[in-house]
Amino acid sequence: MSAKFYAYYLSGSTAVLTDALESIINVVAAAFAYYSIYLASLPRDLNHPYGHGKIEFFASGLEGVLILLAAAYILLHASQHLIATPALQRLDFSIYVSLGSALLNGLMGFYLVQAGKNSHSPALMADGKHLKLDAYNGLFIVLALTVTYFTNWLWVDALASLLFAIMMCWQGLRIIRESVAALMDETNPAVFNKVIDWITQHRVASWIDLHNLRIQQYGGDLHIDCHLTLPRYWDLNRVHDEIHAFEVKIGEVLPTEIEIFVHVDPCLDDCCSHCEIVDCPIRKNPYSKKITWNATNMALNQKHFNAL
Repeated sequence: MSAKFYAYYLSGSTAVLTDALESIINVVAAAFAYYSIYLASLPRDLNHPYGHGKIEFFASGLEGVLILLAAAYILLHASQHLIATPALQRLDFSIYVSLGSALLNGLMGFYLVQAGKNSHSPALMADGKHLKLDAYNGLFIVLALTVTYFTNWLWVDALASLLFAIMMCWQGLRIIRESVAALMDETNPAVFNKVIDWITQHRVASWIDLHNLRIQQYGGDLHIDCHLTLPRYWDLNRVHDEIHAFEVKIGEVLPTEIEIFVHVDPCLDDCCSHCEIVDCPIRKNPYSKKITWNATNMALNQKHFNAL
């Protein structure tokens, strides 16, 4: 960031200034992400029974807001310079600084995205994606500065800043949209489908029906709850053991902290049509078909025979 502002001081380039302003966002966002990850790592307490993980989504949203504010300033500044283009100097030094910054941001962004995926940290992934996009933007700035350096077309510098600001607006809105969706507990299709795939692969005959499946994200942690239908002739000890085994196994679906609540339903006579227990002592109706569990019918709060 310091090198970019020094390059702007020497050159007067609007494109370099936009890149430097973007670096301010990187620094502020990284500081807040650091604090949010620390806060998210704290254990649950009486005031936060689900943990502190959602602070990471707030951190991502703040980063998006900062991007939009910087983009607004850049649009105003670049528009003025597009009308009255200032003299530019030392563009060669600015090219070297922007190129070096782009390479460093690209490497750091790639590392943060991978670390965020491994730890299921929204703040790390948002910061990493921001840095990766900043690296692409930096290469775009290098291209604009190079063209200006060899052609002396000063308007290219301001035009590049305008395009850079537009890309920043798109990026900021996308980050805010993802953060708001997570804060409102919008279903994450990738995580939801991964849990469903695990359930269908490990499905056993005693799991007569599974519905009302809900998954909430608290930063890197997950909260899963569902309704599971088991044979009504089982005693309480057997039901407890089955639920415990179910919770232990589903807790292995993702390498993160997973809290699971299972509501147990007793089977009904109508369940016989899709119950695969061969030696059921209380069967009233013959088995007719196996119900395919998918993202639609498992999310509904109704037993599957109601949808037949």
